[in-house]
Amino acid sequence: MAYSIFPMFSDESFLTDGTLDTPIDWIPGMSNVRIKDMPSFVRTTDVGEILYDFLKSEAENCLNASAIIFNTFDEFEHEVLGAIAAKCPHIYSIGPLSLLRRHMPVTELHSFKSNLWKEDANCLEWLDQREPNSVVYVNYGSVTVMTDHHMKEFAWGLANSKYSFLWIVRPDVVMGDSAILPEEFLEEIKDRGYIASWCPQDQVLSHPSVGVFLTHCGWNSLMESICAGVPVICWPFFAEQQTNCRYACTSWGIGMEVNADVKRDEIVCLLKEMMDGDNGKQMRQKALKWKRKAEEATDVGGSSYNDFSRFIKELILHHEMTTSEAK
Repeated sequence: MAYSIFPMFSDESFLTDGTLDTPIDWIPGMSNVRIKDMPSFVRTTDVGEILYDFLKSEAENCLNASAIIFNTFDEFEHEVLGAIAAKCPHIYSIGPLSLLRRHMPVTELHSFKSNLWKEDANCLEWLDQREPNSVVYVNYGSVTVMTDHHMKEFAWGLANSKYSFLWIVRPDVVMGDSAILPEEFLEEIKDRGYIASWCPQDQVLSHPSVGVFLTHCGWNSLMESICAGVPVICWPFFAEQQTNCRYACTSWGIGMEVNADVKRDEIVCLLKEMMDGDNGKQMRQKALKWKRKAEEATDVGGSSYNDFSRFIKELILHHEMTTSEAK
C-alpha cells in the first residue's frame, strides 16, 4: 500500500503494552487505522531498531526524489496518494502493473516473475474440473513463515470446511523446519484438495472456479486479487501486510481477517461466510467493482495509463536535456 507515515515519527519508541488498538488520526490521508494496523517495522519498542531506522530514512529521502512510482491506481488510494502528492508532487500511479502490461508487445520479458519458485501448472487443469466460485485458494507468499502449530490449524480448518481448495505449501513455510502435513489430513482431503509448492498465481486467481483467496495480504498478492475480482481472507504476517489487511477489510470492503493466533474453527467459520454467506456475496461484488475500476485505470486514457505515458515522456525529456547539456 502507498502510505506516508515514516517522516512523521520521532526517533523515540512510543509503543507500550495495551496500546495496539489505539486509533491513529494524525497521519494525512489515512483514516480508520489503529497502531496494530501499522507496518510491523514501525510498531517497535526498540530504539534504534535497524529496519525502522532504514525505512524511516528512505521515506524521508522520498521528499527529495525526482519522482516516485506506485503500483496502485488513483481511485483505489486517492486519499493517501493525495497526501503524498502534497509533499512529493512528482508521483506516478501506474498500477496494477499486471493489467497495464497488456498494452505492451509480447516478448520474452512477459515470462519474468516476482519470485524464483518453480510453478506447478497442473493445478490449472485441476481447477478446470471444479464448479465456478467453489474453490478456496490459499497462498502465504514467497517469504512468509508460520509455526508448525499454525500450519496444522490452517490445514484442519480447510479440511473441516468441506470446501475444495488449492493450497500452496512452500517447503520452507514452517519456521526452522520442513512443511510436513499429517497423513490423516491428506487422506481426509484427497478428493477435494490440491497441494503444490508454487503456481502461476495470476492465472489461478483469474480462474472462474476460485471463490476466495486466503492470503498473507502482501501488496503484489492483493493487487493480483483485485485484478481478478476475488475477495480475500487475510492473515497478515509482517511488513506492510497489516496495513493492507486493514484497508481490505474496511475501506475497500473486500476482506475478512484471521486472528493472529489462528484456530481451525475460526477458519471454518470465515470460509463458510465468505463462500456462502451474505457478507461474502457483498465482498465478491465489491471485489468485482474494484476489478472494473482497475481495468478502467489501465485502459487507454485511464489514470494509470496516462501517468505511465506522462512518466515516459518526462523521462525522455530529461534524457534529451541531459544529453544536450553534456554536449
